[in-house]
Amino acid sequence: MSATDRFETPDDALRTLADRLGTVSHETIDGTFAQRVLAGEISADGDSPAADVSAMDGYAVRMADLERDGEIRVAGESAPGAPPPELPPGSVVRIFTGAVVPTGCDAVVKREETIESGATIRWRDEARSAVPGCNIRRAGENTRRGDRVMTAGEPLTPPRHAAAAAFGVVSPDVYRRVRACLITTGDEVLDPNVTPEPWQLRNSNRAAIEAILCRHGWIAAVVHHHVRDDRDELADAFRKALADSDAVILTGGVSMGDRDHVPEICDRLGAETVFHRLPIRPGKPILGAATDAGKLILGLPGNPVSATLTCHRFALPLLAKMAGRVDWMPHRPVVTLANPGGKTLPLWWMRPARLVAHGFAEPIASKGSGDLVALTQSDGFVELPPGAAGEGPWPFFAW
Repeated sequence: MSATDRFETPDDALRTLADRLGTVSHETIDGTFAQRVLAGEISADGDSPAADVSAMDGYAVRMADLERDGEIRVAGESAPGAPPPELPPGSVVRIFTGAVVPTGCDAVVKREETIESGATIRWRDEARSAVPGCNIRRAGENTRRGDRVMTAGEPLTPPRHAAAAAFGVVSPDVYRRVRACLITTGDEVLDPNVTPEPWQLRNSNRAAIEAILCRHGWIAAVVHHHVRDDRDELADAFRKALADSDAVILTGGVSMGDRDHVPEICDRLGAETVFHRLPIRPGKPILGAATDAGKLILGLPGNPVSATLTCHRFALPLLAKMAGRVDWMPHRPVVTLANPGGKTLPLWWMRPARLVAHGFAEPIASKGSGDLVALTQSDGFVELPPGAAGEGPWPFFAW
């Protein structure tokens, strides 16, 4: 069975390669750790809230005193950051949102449900509809001491960063960042600051792949090398990259031409090629391999649109798996295509599209895998199974 026939879906290929990849080691860090991946559990070091607190600005009251007519004395004030005062019978305590509820308080009446007169208040009619516990957040109703707040493998998003701080975690155990090395190939490829001849082109693949990878806090800065179409030079660059990195991502050199040396070099280095030439468009020549040490080799096509789409579709989830993320194969929203046309392909079709409304996208007209200008008009791409056509809905991969 060939690599092309071995996998029913691109996700099957991803999972098979991911099973052969290692996970990076742990480290303990101080300060900002947003977007890093948690390597151990975080548990609550206390109840949340730590005490009964008010959910409103208003007045703390005993239920019996809601039956009283006339003026009621305001005996004190409970403010956030201070212990609560006593609540004497026949009186109320002015209280602010987040302040601790005094002992003996049954409910908090909203301020707007009272008539205030300095040191006294009177009840409006709607205040008398309060029930026990009204507008009080009970101690521990969010989380109890010892409860698990986060588990290993979760990325430390801003809400999780905040929760960690709230429970006193300032030096969490996280997976270290994945070290990635990008190798672009091709005698015709120049730096973007050089004016090319008609037979040359600027290195747009480097720009695209660095932009895709470097926006994620669990990936270290991407080291880049450009290598000519020379077998020995490329093999030497491979060895150095594998020695210094967890993952090597290449563009070009993976097809069937005389200058496509990547498959042979993978074999020479003892890496296991899990897939080569998948039934996808664009990007069919893609190659995925793993070393004995669980390092990733991902060979992307050299054409810029192919390289960009396959990097997003394949490199990101594989690197996320190596980074320790449990959600490395994320849930993908679906969109309905407007004006999809009737064209079908006998391959998995990654079709660039722009969002036109909530849940709706429109395909981008493109002239092929070198048409970067068309790709700039897209918000991502949809993926259609072989032989599929029509509006969908289809899974959408947003940039």
